[in-house]
Amino acid sequence: MAKKATAGKTAAEKTAASKPAATKPAAGKTAAKKAPAKKATAGKSAATKTAAKKTAPAKKATKAAKPTAPAQPAAKQPAKPESRAAMVRRARRMNRELAEVYPYAHPELDFRNSFELLVATVLSAQTTDLRVNQTTPALFAAYPTPEDMAAAEPERLEELIRPTGFFRAKAKSLLGLSTALRDRFDGEVPGRLEDLVTLPGVGRKTANVVLGNAFGVPGITVDTHFGRLVRRFRWTEQQDPEKVEAEIAEIFPKSEWTMLSHRVVFHGRRVCHSRKPACGACPIAHDCPSYGEGELDPEKAKKLLKYEMGGQPGQRLRPPADYPGQPAPPLAGR
Repeated sequence: MAKKATAGKTAAEKTAASKPAATKPAAGKTAAKKAPAKKATAGKSAATKTAAKKTAPAKKATKAAKPTAPAQPAAKQPAKPESRAAMVRRARRMNRELAEVYPYAHPELDFRNSFELLVATVLSAQTTDLRVNQTTPALFAAYPTPEDMAAAEPERLEELIRPTGFFRAKAKSLLGLSTALRDRFDGEVPGRLEDLVTLPGVGRKTANVVLGNAFGVPGITVDTHFGRLVRRFRWTEQQDPEKVEAEIAEIFPKSEWTMLSHRVVFHGRRVCHSRKPACGACPIAHDCPSYGEGELDPEKAKKLLKYEMGGQPGQRLRPPADYPGQPAPPLAGR
């Protein structure tokens, strides 16, 4: 019995001894598991702090960048509508400035009388004034009066005016208007618009050229250059020549009409070209609402200037005495 009790005690002691041994490794495993968790947590906290530090300067940079935003190019704002009164003041100011730039402005067709101016103006359609001026000396040498031209042989007349283009249609107009002058106006060019526009090949533009420059009757000449520029200047939006003439006539006094036409045409041929205006060399750029459509660099713009403004010959073989440029050369072979 004693041995059994001892044996039982021994077994109990063994069991008791084995329990702490079993418990300690378990505790060691738990500690081992917890230790990495703490390190991971510590690592995560460090990463979070680092991220927080990186985020903080970014926020500061964003705040610092806000004041520089206005320095960026702003979108082009639509121009404030111009009142009618303001436009009229600007248009008249531009006309005065053009008068200072082109005090010598004149019709760029050579002529000695109203008949020669009428014929030259009819010939100027769809060609340059220079080409007309190079052609008319031989034409007027052959047919100096309406009576002479009315009796001309069509083939001979066509050959003389061939350099101006569309020579058949133009010859027909010249024969018709010369005959009308001979038969209806006693061989004289009439001095009234309503009479001039009844002549073959003569419209309001041609009639105003003749009236303004041969008779001293004020008129607005709406040719390609004039119409293009007054729309570019925003004096009118009209496309029809007669409507353009009517609207421009309301802006300027009648006494200015003829010279206004010359100044605007001069400016269109020399500076304010159709495809590439010389904005950087334009004397009225500060008043032009279309400034910036052309070359802005002053040196490059100067190279775009034509005729006397660019140091080149003009369009007339016989220019006025006050013309500052060189006369145009005659047509080769004539």
